[in-house]
Amino acid sequence: MIQSNDLKPGQTINVNGDIYVVLDISQNKTARSAMVVKAKVRNLRTGSNVELSWGGGEKVEPAMIEKKEMQYLYDTDDAMVFMDNETYDQIEIPMDRLTWEKQFIKPEDNVNISSYEGEILGVVLPDKVSLKVVECEPAVKGDTATSASKNAVLETGLEVKVPLFINQDETIVVNTNDGKYSGRAK
Repeated sequence: MIQSNDLKPGQTINVNGDIYVVLDISQNKTARSAMVVKAKVRNLRTGSNVELSWGGGEKVEPAMIEKKEMQYLYDTDDAMVFMDNETYDQIEIPMDRLTWEKQFIKPEDNVNISSYEGEILGVVLPDKVSLKVVECEPAVKGDTATSASKNAVLETGLEVKVPLFINQDETIVVNTNDGKYSGRAK
């Protein structure tokens, strides 16, 4: 068990059967009242964000999340199919549980699949991924009065704003947390 005042961002916890990852933590202690620990958390099954609170020193159950590297193979009508690189077993994850993640995964990419006691929770994305620009607007000379960016469509269908010097068929790095351009791929 973890004490509530020892919680840190990134830890996974089990509260009343729901699995959460801690996003942010704050502790409030005043002279007259006991410590209150508040945590912003994301439910790993539903993807919803909520705020939980405990008294200082209360016990919280940790959740041991297992991660296994698997290769993304293909889409079915309503799921994405992944293959275990060691046993060649295949699993399907419903498409509606991966709406954000599928914008950053291409066929044959290796990704980490997270699970809790055999239940598949989803895909753990790296912080940044390299994707190819398949379509982008031409740069207009002298068009730097505004933010000097243009729209680009990447190979996964993700649309991002890129600087004017990025052209079609270039590979760029995209931040998976916010889906924004991060730089050119090396």
